[in-house]
Amino acid sequence: MPVVPSSYRAPPGFSNGHVQTVFAALIRQVNVVTGARKRIEIADGDFLDLDMALNGNRRVAILSHGLEGSSRQTYVQGMARALFRNGWDVAAWNFRGCSGEPNRLLRFYHSGASQDLHVVVDAVLSQRQYERIALVGFSLGGNVTLKYLGERGGELPAAISDAVVFSVPCDLGASAARLASWFNRIYMRRFLRTLAAKIRAKRPAFPAQIDVGGLEDIRTFEEFDGRYTAPLHGFADAHDYWRKCSSRAFLPGIRVRTLLVNAHNDPFLAPSCFPLEEARDSEWLHLEIPLSGGHVGFVSFVSSGDYWSEIRTTEFLEGGAP
Repeated sequence: MPVVPSSYRAPPGFSNGHVQTVFAALIRQVNVVTGARKRIEIADGDFLDLDMALNGNRRVAILSHGLEGSSRQTYVQGMARALFRNGWDVAAWNFRGCSGEPNRLLRFYHSGASQDLHVVVDAVLSQRQYERIALVGFSLGGNVTLKYLGERGGELPAAISDAVVFSVPCDLGASAARLASWFNRIYMRRFLRTLAAKIRAKRPAFPAQIDVGGLEDIRTFEEFDGRYTAPLHGFADAHDYWRKCSSRAFLPGIRVRTLLVNAHNDPFLAPSCFPLEEARDSEWLHLEIPLSGGHVGFVSFVSSGDYWSEIRTTEFLEGGAP
């Protein structure tokens, strides 16, 4: 599909990508919608926590959060509220170690953990035979969603009909390099602080496998992923991890109607995170590039309280123009 035109226009004073990113993450408030927690026991001995909002609907949206987020993030609950209001059951899942309780295994989560998304899909279908499933992902969760769709192609569960993803680092290595830039230093510090806390919390259970010496000196994702993410998840190094898990390589395999929205002024995304060629060559992938929006921002001030990303998602899932 050609790149689709965007209807998003930033409110006055919100054209800057950093302003949108910070405002949406730290200022916006949304009440928790997905209040019913279900624990999924995984065959490898670990677990995933799934938070749900159920109203007996025949369709369900599965929401995947971003790096160092959880199902309780404002952007997740804002999307859950909009979808639930429009006749969807909602299942917002937490990546391993992100639900407020450390996971059991040495491994935790990463940008390519698409098998865990498949576990969630199976669990949701086992609870109720939904006629339709939509996948919605944000940032890292969007990368996982696109990878899952592309690597499984036409062998997805038949109920999966659509996907919408926002602010996706389709090229993980390029995005990591961009986040290492001086103008993104505040975000990098925030991510590394919480990731380091997860490593320290996991060490007592795995003292022989986890070394925290010098952890406080790590300043980039290349250093963190090279020392922890890659070896704990079977990759040779950070670059091997990024190469094998970047969703851009999987886009040609997508076989369900999918909308990818990456803002032009997203401070986290490098030029290679805008897959123009893949979108033009695909009949399934719709790429939308608003001029503004920041990273998981897309701030709007409307009477419903919904942000543009939430309005756009509900319209797309109702079969509206791509």
